[in-house]
Amino acid sequence: MDDRSPVMGLVHLLRAVTVEFDVLGAEFAARHGLHPTDVRALIHLLDAERAGVRATPGWLGEQLRLNSAGTTSLVDRLERLGLVSRSRDTTDRRRVLLKVEEKATELGWAFFGPVIGEVVAVAEDFGAGELETVRRFLAAVLESVGRTRSS
Repeated sequence: MDDRSPVMGLVHLLRAVTVEFDVLGAEFAARHGLHPTDVRALIHLLDAERAGVRATPGWLGEQLRLNSAGTTSLVDRLERLGLVSRSRDTTDRRRVLLKVEEKATELGWAFFGPVIGEVVAVAEDFGAGELETVRRFLAAVLESVGRTRSS
């Protein structure tokens, strides 16, 4: 692979963006006494809520690749901090559902809101076709990374 090719340039740029978001996540975690895994858990739970997925501790553990004991410890910690709550599923009382509390959303927006605003402002300079191309590219990258991670 030619490290100077346009495609490798995209790979390096994507890596740089990923590192910057990772640094932001670590800063957020440190500021609020969280572990980076706690932040990833909150992100997974928020994404699940947006997608209409009923998140359970088992589901969250799968997303984070944690065993049952690690997931319980994580959820206990987030619950103690008032960031996540547990409730019984009304359709299956044996199942526990997880929900991100308003406190977590408020903390997230207070910290990440400015960068989200900047990203939205940058995206608004692109046309609909360009945005669709970027969306397709990022979705394909995400899928390919997921396939690689699963193997």
